[in-house]
Amino acid sequence: MAKKSKREKVYAFIDSQNLNLGTSKDIYRGKKRVYRGWKIDFGKFRKYLSDKFRIEKAFLFIGYIKQNEKMYRRLRSYGYDLVFKPTVRDNQGKAKGNVDAELVLYAAKIEFDNYDKAIIVSGDGDFYCLHEYLKKNKKLLRIIIPNVKSESSLLKTFQEYKTFIIYDRQKLELR
Repeated sequence: MAKKSKREKVYAFIDSQNLNLGTSKDIYRGKKRVYRGWKIDFGKFRKYLSDKFRIEKAFLFIGYIKQNEKMYRRLRSYGYDLVFKPTVRDNQGKAKGNVDAELVLYAAKIEFDNYDKAIIVSGDGDFYCLHEYLKKNKKLLRIIIPNVKSESSLLKTFQEYKTFIIYDRQKLELR
């Protein structure tokens, strides 16, 4: 009798700010627009992760703002596990919540023994050490980058792991 192979457990660790701004903001080089932003549908994105990469859990790292409770409920209903970072106000009064440390802690320590492969959703070079660590431990499956025009140059060494969601924009865009 053939031995049944166990399906790998795949978790996604998502920098929500990088995903949201990486897809939605226009990018200019000088006065020329080189990228036109679009609005991602987080429900479609969660389904995309499940369908394309067989994600079992999707951790969405996000700054907490009390007034956004309705949005948080909606994100949970799509199947995201939300991990909150307290926010602070910048000089202009805008809420800021840098989630990088929490994402690294969850992927490299808190959840590390619970998954076989990880997908990191961010084009940010701040996660270089995490990518290296996961690669060394044979746990890095993909780095999903929101935008080819705003990818960190530090990610150049991870070519074989990269997926750019701009190529799936038609499937993921909010309509």
